[in-house]
Amino acid sequence: MEIGRTPAHSPLPLAQFHSERNTLPEGITTLSAQTPQANPAQPNRSHPDRKPSGFLSFTLHAHLPWVVNHGTWPHGIEWLHEAAAETYLPLLRVLGNLERDGIALNCTLNLSPILLEQLALPVFKADFPRYLERKILSAREDEAYFLSVSEFHYAELARFWQKYFTDALTDFQALDADIIQGFRHFNDAGLIEIITCCATHGYMPLLGTDESVRAQVRTAVTAHQRHIGKHPRGIWAPECGYRPAGFWNYPVTQQDGSPIAPGFNRIGVEQAISESNIDFFFVDTHLIEESARTPSPYELRDGAVVPPKDEPMTYNDYRRLYQPYYVDGAHSPDAAQHPVTVFPRDPSTGTQVWSGNFGYPGDSSYLDFHKKRWPGGHRYWSVTGPNVDMADKQPYDPARAAERTQAHASHFVHLVWEALNASMNDPVPPILSSPFDAELFGHWWFEGPRWLEAVARTLHDYPIGIQLTSGSQYLDKYPRAGFIKMHEGSWGAEGTNHVWMNPETSWTYAQIYPAELYLRDLCTAGTWKPDGHANQPTAERIIKQLCRELLLLESSDWQFLITTGAARDYAELRFETHMDQFNELKSIWQHLEAHAAITPEQEERLTAIEVRDSIFPDIDPDLWAAGSCQHRAPDSPHTHANAPHLHTLPKADPPPHMPSSPQQASPDPTSPSPDPDPPRDPLPRYNHNPSA
Repeated sequence: MEIGRTPAHSPLPLAQFHSERNTLPEGITTLSAQTPQANPAQPNRSHPDRKPSGFLSFTLHAHLPWVVNHGTWPHGIEWLHEAAAETYLPLLRVLGNLERDGIALNCTLNLSPILLEQLALPVFKADFPRYLERKILSAREDEAYFLSVSEFHYAELARFWQKYFTDALTDFQALDADIIQGFRHFNDAGLIEIITCCATHGYMPLLGTDESVRAQVRTAVTAHQRHIGKHPRGIWAPECGYRPAGFWNYPVTQQDGSPIAPGFNRIGVEQAISESNIDFFFVDTHLIEESARTPSPYELRDGAVVPPKDEPMTYNDYRRLYQPYYVDGAHSPDAAQHPVTVFPRDPSTGTQVWSGNFGYPGDSSYLDFHKKRWPGGHRYWSVTGPNVDMADKQPYDPARAAERTQAHASHFVHLVWEALNASMNDPVPPILSSPFDAELFGHWWFEGPRWLEAVARTLHDYPIGIQLTSGSQYLDKYPRAGFIKMHEGSWGAEGTNHVWMNPETSWTYAQIYPAELYLRDLCTAGTWKPDGHANQPTAERIIKQLCRELLLLESSDWQFLITTGAARDYAELRFETHMDQFNELKSIWQHLEAHAAITPEQEERLTAIEVRDSIFPDIDPDLWAAGSCQHRAPDSPHTHANAPHLHTLPKADPPPHMPSSPQQASPDPTSPSPDPDPPRDPLPRYNHNPSA
C-alpha cells in the first residue's frame, strides 16, 4: 500500500524544518529581494518565451492495491474511497484551477494499472457517492452535538467537513463518476503526463521469472492504453526497485531446504522496460551516487576508447543528481532495442515534503492525521506540536493552515533553486526530480494539494529561471548525460530489498516462485488455446484467472504491510486468499485436463473467483509463455518522433559551470507572496474552492 509511504533511504534536508517552529528558517520566509519580480502587466499565462535555466519535475505515484470485493473497513474499499475523496478529486481541482489561469503543473503522474481498474469499476462508481453521503451526514451530526455543548469553533469545523465532502460529491457527479476521464483531460491537454506502473505493483527485483517481470510491464501497458488512450512513455518501477542483468539464485528454498529451481541469467529491469517501448523510469538517490559511468555502446561501436574505471560519473559533480542517464544494459545498439533513461530522486527537497518530523506535514498549524472523532471519523485538531499528546491537540484553523502552504511553497522553491543554482548557467539546464506517493497529498498531508498549487503559482509568478516540466518534455529537448551501470536497490529501508524480502515475508516468496514456474509451464504448453483443448472456452477462462491471481500474489503491497505492521493481518489474509484461489484454479484445471469438463461446483467457484477478482479483462496468457516479449512492442507514435533523442548521445558531459557567467538571483523571498487562493470564476467541471 502506497499511502503514507516514506522512503527510508533519505539523508537530512539542506535546511531542516522543525515542526515545532511556527516560522520558516531565518532568511527563507519569502522570496529574496534580489529575485526578479513578476511583471504586473504581464498576462497570467505560461511563458513560452522565457528560457529556463533549470527545471523542477514533480512525479506523483498514485497506487492502491486491489481492495474492491476484499473487505470494507478498516481495510478494504474504504481505502479507495478515502484516496478518491482526499487525494484524486482535490488534485483534479488543483489542475482545474491552474488550467483556468493558464498555468501547467506539468507533473508526471503515475496512475497504477490496478488503481485504474478499480476506479473504472461500476461497484466503485456506485458505492463512492454513498460513502460521501455518509461523511456529510456524520459531519451534520457532529455539528448538532458541538452546538449543543456550545463548542462553536468545532461546530464551524463540522460545517467545513460538510462542504468538503459535498464539494467532492459535486465534483464526482460533474465527472459523470469518471475520475480517470478527469485526469485524461489534463493529459490530453498537455498539462500533465500520465505514465504507467507494473500491473499490480509487483516488485521487479524479486520476481522469480523473466516472464513474470515482462508480463507485469506488458499487461500494464495494455491497461494504460485502454484507460488513458495512449502508449505510456514512462513507468514507475514499484518501490523504485531496480535489478541489473546477471546470474540470479532464488533467495528462498523449499521447506526441505532444497532449491526451488536452479539459478539462471536474468534480464535487467531496463530490458523489460525497453521491450515494452517505454523511455524512462525513476530510481532512488543512492543508485546514482553509487553507480559507475560507462562508455556508450554506440560510442564503442564507433571505435571510442574505453575510459578508465575510476572515471567520474560526470565531470561536473554538482550535476550528478540533476540530470538523466541512459541505463547501461544488455542491449545491442541496433533498431531492435533502445536505451532506457533513468531520473534520480532528489533527497533534500524530498525530505521536506515526506517527513512528518522534519518536513512541512509536521507544521503545527496543519491538520492532524491521527486524531479523529468517531463514529464519523472527521478530524478537528491540528498537529499542534511535536510529540504533543492526543488529549492536548488544539483546534484546527483552516485559514491559518492555508497561509502556511504559501510560506512552505516559497521555502520549497528556495530549496530547489539552492540545489540547482550551481548548474543553472550550464548549456544543458539541470532537472530536479521530486517523486512522491500521490496519496501523501490530501490524505496524509491534508493541505498538500493546495501546497502543490502554490508551488506552481510561485514558479509562474517569479521569473527565477526554474520551470516545471514532465519527464518526456525534458527528454524531448535535452540530451542524457551518458551511460551508467547501476547495482540492485530500491527507495526502501537500507536502499535494498529488505522491506519486501526479510524473515517476516520470505514465506510469501516461497509460495510465489513455484506459482510463477507452474504458470509459465502451463502457458508455454498452450493447451488452453482453441487448437489445444476440446473445452477451450472453459480452459481459457481458467488460465486467464490463474494469470490474474498470480499478478495479485505478486503485489509488493502485501510484503510492505507485513513488514511495517501497518495492516499485517489484512495483508497476510489477502495473500493467503489469492494463494488459495490460485491453487483452487490449478485443481480445477487439472480436473479439466483429466475429464475434459469441470463439475457444476467447480463452475460455480470459477465464476465466483472471476467476479471477485475481475481485473484486466484483456489479459493475455501468452505473456507468461517461456521467452515471451523478448522483442520490443510495436512502435507507438512517440517512437519515431523522438528517435533522435533516443540514439543521439552527448559526446561528453555538459561543459563545466563558467564562473564568469552572471549569477542567478536567489529566490530567497522578501517580496510579498501572491495570494494563495484569490477569488476566481468557477469552472463548469471543477469546483474552484477546494475547501482547504
